[in-house]
This record gives sequence, C-alpha cells and structure tokens, in this order.
Amino acid sequence: MTDLLYSEIEEELRASVRALLADRCPPEKTLARCETGEPYDRALWQTLARDLGAASLAVPEEAGGAGASVREVAVVLEELGRAAAPTPYLGSAVLATTALLALEGADGGDGGEASKLLASLAAGERTAALAVPLSAMPGTGAFPPAVRADSAGTLTGTVTSVADAAAADALIVPAEGRDGPGLYAVETTAAALAVVPRTSLDLTRPVADVTLTGTAARRLAGAGQAPAALERALLTGAGLLASEQLGIAEWCLTATVAYLKDRRQFGRQLGSFQALKHRLADLWLEVVGARAAARYAADTLATGDPDAPVAVAVAASHCGELAVRAAEECVQLHGGIGMTWEHPAHLYLKRAKADQIALGTPDRHRAALAALVDLPAPVG
Repeated sequence: MTDLLYSEIEEELRASVRALLADRCPPEKTLARCETGEPYDRALWQTLARDLGAASLAVPEEAGGAGASVREVAVVLEELGRAAAPTPYLGSAVLATTALLALEGADGGDGGEASKLLASLAAGERTAALAVPLSAMPGTGAFPPAVRADSAGTLTGTVTSVADAAAADALIVPAEGRDGPGLYAVETTAAALAVVPRTSLDLTRPVADVTLTGTAARRLAGAGQAPAALERALLTGAGLLASEQLGIAEWCLTATVAYLKDRRQFGRQLGSFQALKHRLADLWLEVVGARAAARYAADTLATGDPDAPVAVAVAASHCGELAVRAAEECVQLHGGIGMTWEHPAHLYLKRAKADQIALGTPDRHRAALAALVDLPAPVG
C-alpha cells in the first residue's frame, strides 16, 4: 500500500530547510531583493543546494547524489513554496536534473556529457535550466519545434519564458535536427547566445527568452532518448510543482488564521465571526485534500508507478487552483494591510498565479485526466 505519511527522514529534511529559509529568506529580505530586480540570493542557493544537499536528493549515489527520491524533493518544494523563496530549484534540481537522469548512462556509468553535467548539478557546483517555455505541459506528445540543430551541432532558434534561465550556468535545449529530435547542453557564457530577462508576474521566479544564433552545443541525446527524457522532466516538474503550490496554500492559511486571531474589531477577535470561521474551515479541508493529491503524485513519480500521469494530472489541476484561492483569501482577509507592498501576501498571490499556468493549466490537466481515464467529453 502507498504510504502518504511523511517519514522521519522527510520531517528532518523539512525542519532543516525551514530553519534555513526562516533565517536567510524572511519576507522582508525577499521583498528587498525583488526591488533590486535581482531576487536570487546565490549564497542561499549554495547553502541549500550544496551544504544541505537539496540539489542531489533525486540523484543516485553512484552519480554523486544523495540517493533519496523525488518524495524528498517534494518536501523541499513545499518549504520553498511556504517561504516564496527565490531560488532556481524548480529549473535546476527538478526539470534539468530529471531530464539528465532520464538519459541512458546518466547514472555515471559512461562518463558522458550528461553524467558530468548531472554530477556538477548534484554537487551544487553549477545550475542548469531546461530550455522550454514555463507553460510547457507533459503528455502532449509533441517535441518543441522552436530550436533547430544543424549538421555541425550548432543551434538556432528562440525559446520564450524559460524559468530560471537567468541564473543558470548551462541550458539543456531540446532541438530538432536532420536526424530527429535531440537534447543539447549549452553554456550560458557561449557566444551567439542571448538570455533576455522578461517581466514576470512572479517576482521571485524570473523568466527569460533564450535566443540561439548558431550557438555551439554538446549533444546529450538523440531521437532514441530525447523525447522520453523531456517528457519525464515535464511530468516530474508538473507533479512536484503541486507540492510547491501546497506550501503556498499552507502559508496563506496559517498566516491568515494567525492574523484573524490577533486582529480585533467591534470588541471581538475577527476570527470569532462565524462567517470567517466557515471560510477558513473550507480552505483547511481543501488544503488537506491537496496534500493527499500532491503526496500521491510525488510517490508515484518516486516509485515509477504507471499511474503517475493520472496522479500528476489530479494534483496539478487541484493544487493549482487551491493555491490561488488560498492566496486570494489571504489578501482579502488581511484587509487593507493585505493590499500593501510591505506585506508579503502579494508575493504568494503572484507565485500562485504564475504557478497556475506553469507546466500546464488546471483546465489542460483536467482535459488530460479525462483522456487518461477514458472519460467521454460532454455532449451538446
């Protein structure tokens, strides 16, 4: 039977990550960094990725990793969502790392390019981003056509809205060549490469357009592996993003309950009004359901369960909407202060809204779920 409870190791990992983020990433510091236009705290990332080993959790020990699983990665994402932490964890430790893990020989057995890059990511020495639009969704069956590879192995094309590209040392680029689709590694210091930041609703997860104009690249995989590796990365990313959305919702609920216990009006605690109690009780029930959905998605991905696409579609569709609703309730029930820049509620609302369209919207995941379980479309 699937055990959705957190293990002792997972709870210890949570405590470590939460303590680090409470000390190094309080809301006021995040707001201050967002005002500078450079939200990433590289020192925090180094501590999280290298010292705590969060970047290596899903990587096997023989490849230089911790040999844990994506269940532990999901716990880290919950805490990053709870703190609205500006780190490239989704782009590097989830999307890029999963794509490399899915390649044959990425377990360190052949010393190939994928293995070398994977080892550096696991050690926290480098970061990478998967060069696909943040809105890319698993299960479409189509390989991205934006970039072309020529016979000399150089890449040409533009990929828009790539998450964490501005903080990456390397890009993993899906490209079509004469012999079919492939995955290529590109150094962000390469000539003929432009990474142009774009204005993002979520100030804590910048996106950028990546333009390649005959850029030198190293081929990681060809047509036999690239589509499956990309699909695995997108499926894992969508499933684990639900854990980040769960963390957002939990923070919003906890912060709102605390505020309503403290704030008084008409001589009473605001939280004592029955209408507000009902709203918070409904939200709590939704959070409990979201936790079950997110945990099940993470577990199926960790165990290679064939039910993973269904679990991911359920988690992504439910958690995506819940995070937005929880953030909206947080802003509204905080009253006037919830609308100010100084209060962190807007960081969570913006992260929730951006996450809602990342790696597939809830509507698209529901449509995918209907197809996966053979649910016929409504007639008329």
